[in-house]
Amino acid sequence: MIRVDAVWLAVQPLDMRLGTEAALARVVGIFGAAHPHHAYLFANRRANRMKVLVHDGIGVWLAARRLNAGKFVWPLGGASTLSLTRVQLDALVLGLPWQRLGEAGIIRTI
Repeated sequence: MIRVDAVWLAVQPLDMRLGTEAALARVVGIFGAAHPHHAYLFANRRANRMKVLVHDGIGVWLAARRLNAGKFVWPLGGASTLSLTRVQLDALVLGLPWQRLGEAGIIRTI
C-alpha cells in the first residue's frame, strides 16, 4: 500500500493525455515541489476524469479514475490549490460533495 500523509487538489484542469513526467512538472509548477508521501489531484475540464500523482519517497505513481456517469465535485475559482482530509478524498473519488464533510464525516455546511 502506498503511504499518503497529505492530499492536495489543483483547481485548474489538467489535460488527461499528459503522462507521468508532464503531470509531475505540473505538480512542481503549481505546488512548488512534489513532497514524499503527498498525493496531488487533478481533474479534466469536464470534471468526469481525475488523475492522482503520488510521490512515495522513491518514485512517483500516476493513477486515473473516470466516472461513467456524473462529475466529480470540483471547486471553481477561488484558491488555486486546496488541502483535503482522508474523509474528503474518499468522498471526492466517489463523486460525492466532499466540501460538506468535516472531520470524522461531520456535515458542517448545507
